[in-house]
Amino acid sequence: MKIFAIADTHLSGSPPTKPMSVFGDQWLGHWDKIKADWTERVAPEDTVLIAGDISWAMKLPEALPDLEEIAALPGSKLLIRGNHDYWWQTVAKLNAAVGGRLTFLHNTFAVAGEWAVCGSRGWLLPGDPAFGDEDEAIYRRELGRVRASLAAARNAGHERLILMLHYPPRTGADATGFTDLMAEFGVAICVYGHLHNEAVNSAPVGDYNGTMHYLVSCDALDFKLLQII
Repeated sequence: MKIFAIADTHLSGSPPTKPMSVFGDQWLGHWDKIKADWTERVAPEDTVLIAGDISWAMKLPEALPDLEEIAALPGSKLLIRGNHDYWWQTVAKLNAAVGGRLTFLHNTFAVAGEWAVCGSRGWLLPGDPAFGDEDEAIYRRELGRVRASLAAARNAGHERLILMLHYPPRTGADATGFTDLMAEFGVAICVYGHLHNEAVNSAPVGDYNGTMHYLVSCDALDFKLLQII
């Protein structure tokens, strides 16, 4: 079994009602590129992690065509919410909408072979110029969700942990609440998205306190999945 990861698919129906090519020619036909790579490399027994910003839809019924596209592809799929996923509802409503064919992570974890995959959206980090007083409560809430997810996996006896975030868990060498949690629970791998364009060049990747960090925004991966296991 293999585990792949990708983020920021930014789907908007087929044909797309909000083509991503407005952000540059590299986005022309981006979903077709992703699907071609996905179908070639992913087997039914594999798992694909989708780290947020899945669909531009504002409401769940509008997102269903995009979720159906993902559900039809090979492998198991584990999803977290991104900052643009306004259609996201309770896990019960999401599961009912897709008939259980996708797994949505919220305050819990999912098993992929020998690995437990935990996750939450994350948020802006203290020290970011855009971080304001209103962000503190959201940041703390996301830390609580990540802790709950990691603790649930540990309490269930899982030793190999993957953490999936949408926002990056750090911006440089300084520790954050997210990196502290990864160290506390012994997270082996962290994948995240959200970053595009010039921000990709300074993205925090590689080993940090024993956790391997991977940026998986689809444009940073040339619209291919990243195999992490």
